[in-house]
Amino acid sequence: KGAGAIRPLFRWRQDILSSGPPLSRKGLGMATRDSRRSFRGEAFHAPATGALLLAAGALSLSACATPTVGDLPIEQLASARLISATGAPVGTVQLMGSGNTITVALVATGLTPGMHGFHLHQTGSCTPPDFTSAGGHLNPYDRQHGLENPAGPHLGDMPNLEVGPSGTVSTTVDLRGMQTELMKILFDADGTAVVIHSGADDYRTDPAGDAGSRVACGVLERA
Repeated sequence: KGAGAIRPLFRWRQDILSSGPPLSRKGLGMATRDSRRSFRGEAFHAPATGALLLAAGALSLSACATPTVGDLPIEQLASARLISATGAPVGTVQLMGSGNTITVALVATGLTPGMHGFHLHQTGSCTPPDFTSAGGHLNPYDRQHGLENPAGPHLGDMPNLEVGPSGTVSTTVDLRGMQTELMKILFDADGTAVVIHSGADDYRTDPAGDAGSRVACGVLERA
């Protein structure tokens, strides 16, 4: 890379410019003359139009080096081990950070096929079989429940999981808010739990979307 990777570009431009008929002053509408230049010891003719092409190429190369959102580093912030009502492991949850965004990444198995409510709960405790120890939904801003509720949603409200016939599911969800503030909320004195429900969240009914009993739970722990 570096200068060695650019050299073929100069040779290609030289071949094109030298292979055609001579450029007339009338055709160009301006006086032109070849000037003998050298690049790393190799001589070639570079008309004014060639110089413009080379400048455009340099701008294109510099544009390629501009960082994008996809170039931001991804950091594992926290994780949770999901357990069923019997205490058996059924999946994992990862919190991943990129820039100011926190993404929840879940993989689970052993669930009944269909739609299941999926929420963050306000207490980092998962005592089987009913997991009521996790408390209500994470709701630091005192909103109503539901992604489709005009007075909502809770911070802990997330889209339903769609479990396939094999009983497995994977999903990623970006949390609403900035990473610094979210980390303070998620890891306050009593922590946060991730809960999967037996039925679908209707996205409107307060306080929990009529999603049924709690069938899996995991406590988030900092990485």
